[in-house]
Amino acid sequence: MKDAFGLPQSLLVLGGTSMIGLATARRLIARRTRLVHLAGRPCPALEKAAEELGALGAEVRTVAFDALDPASHQASLGPVFASGDVDVALLAFGVTGDQARDESRPLDAVRMAQTNYTGAVGAGLLCGAALQEQGHGTLVVLSSAAGQRARRADFIYGSSKAGLDAFAQGLGDALYGTGAQVMVVRPGTVLGPGAPRGDARLTTTPERVAAAIELGLRRNAETVWVPGGLRLVMSAVRHLPRPLFRRLPV
Repeated sequence: MKDAFGLPQSLLVLGGTSMIGLATARRLIARRTRLVHLAGRPCPALEKAAEELGALGAEVRTVAFDALDPASHQASLGPVFASGDVDVALLAFGVTGDQARDESRPLDAVRMAQTNYTGAVGAGLLCGAALQEQGHGTLVVLSSAAGQRARRADFIYGSSKAGLDAFAQGLGDALYGTGAQVMVVRPGTVLGPGAPRGDARLTTTPERVAAAIELGLRRNAETVWVPGGLRLVMSAVRHLPRPLFRRLPV
């Protein structure tokens, strides 16, 4: 169960090597989370992440999970929920792809869409049902501001996030009143270590997303924008006429 401050004691990270997923886990461990399940493809990076989180004081269990194999999701995640309540399930896996390459290699585009959307649908439904059955818990879904309107520069990725965002909102409505809930997180461009600083209105970092997720959990929020001002920017962008939008350097 969440503690008196609205923060989880147990966390499941789907996408166990995700920068945002690990930043969130570190932040929540510092705030009392004591059990973390890291779900991802077995690899040295997953084991290293588990060791680093364990050194912070949490019990960390790794779970073999492949977003591209929805048929295996029940076998992978079922035992996690059977072992005890999960307060927060963070759906953090996804790939950005390469727009120029993917336009000329449709199979790569399809694989990216399958990871970001169909894999998330399978895992999301399973987690939602499990949280509903236990009567509490939050499914945090990492969407993207890119899903709010298709841009020439990344419309393949953006379309996959648009589908994920719509799915997550619908799942949240389906779970309303059951004790379980969905929180949709829409970051701008996430800058990794060493990346040049971009427009502060449009960019963020894994640590800032993690901080926003923590605050959203405390507030029982349904939607979180990172940075917060991005909500107004994207509201304006969504309503621009297409001829004008095409002329923007985005």
